[in-house]
Amino acid sequence: MTTSLPRQTASPGVPPPPPVEDRFHRIRRRALTLLIIVLLIGIPAGYLVISANQSRDSGKNKEAKYAATGLTPTYPAKVQRRLYQVPIPHPADRVASYETNNWKTSRLYVQFRTTQAGLDTFLEAMGVNRGDLKKDAITINARDQRITGWKFTGPGPWWGLTHEQKNPAPTQDVVVNMSDPDLPMVYVVSQTVP
Repeated sequence: MTTSLPRQTASPGVPPPPPVEDRFHRIRRRALTLLIIVLLIGIPAGYLVISANQSRDSGKNKEAKYAATGLTPTYPAKVQRRLYQVPIPHPADRVASYETNNWKTSRLYVQFRTTQAGLDTFLEAMGVNRGDLKKDAITINARDQRITGWKFTGPGPWWGLTHEQKNPAPTQDVVVNMSDPDLPMVYVVSQTVP
């Protein structure tokens, strides 16, 4: 007669061995790990590449803007329009601008073509009106005309005004060409002393 031996029970502190991982689960786990690594590294790397390209393009645009040596066919920035108090009306076309700065004075040169109502809106926003314009008054000096390439010799009539303000507010010289009464061409030099 054989006596049966009692079964040994597992020790209470030792966990059972993990089940053996089959091939499908191993491939799935590795693919998931690879996906997580790609996401953790790829997304930030892609963001850095896009950000670097945008930064480089922005730098090129700013470099071109500040390397300009005369009027460029662009609207002045909102900050410039507010600082120099040059409110460009709507509608306006043939807009061009140029800014110069030095230790003594800063100037914004702007030109645009607008309607009669746009001209009135522009003058009122500056704090003057059409009655302040003087016929045949070319208020923009020869130096500023040289810098911008403006020549006030074409068909007119030409009207002008100087709007002087107490520092730090800018002083504006305005010349308006009314050769086309429906679409006056406006030239402005706004000067401020920092």
